[in-house]
Amino acid sequence: MTDSALASRWRSAAPYLHSILRIVAAFVFMQFGTAKLFAFPGAIMPGGGTVPVASLLGLAGVLEALGGLFLLVGLFTRPVAFLLAGEMAVAYFIGHGSHGFWTVLNQGTPAVIYCFVWLYISAAGAGPWSLDAKRGR
Repeated sequence: MTDSALASRWRSAAPYLHSILRIVAAFVFMQFGTAKLFAFPGAIMPGGGTVPVASLLGLAGVLEALGGLFLLVGLFTRPVAFLLAGEMAVAYFIGHGSHGFWTVLNQGTPAVIYCFVWLYISAAGAGPWSLDAKRGR
């Protein structure tokens, strides 16, 4: 196989890799929400418990769990991803940004990465392996 043929085949895989990025990122993202709400797959809150649903962290947990589920299956992808990008920006500035500039030190790296991944997904859509694609959107 020539270099140009290999490059062409690799480029043709881009839409499917786009869907895989969305699916894997959503699966991992959902775990932050379920950990806050149900302490599953493990407790991440101080003291090992869960958060009250009627709190700011509870709202974040609901957005992460349900929004992550919607992104996992690729349903209403653009508006949900845009909402979650905003949630991650707020989470960064409320919870991490005040603790210094460097994300590795203020533990804000996941929030920053998810903010921009969801912003990209909100612009690019769900990809071919999604319920949005099956619905013809």
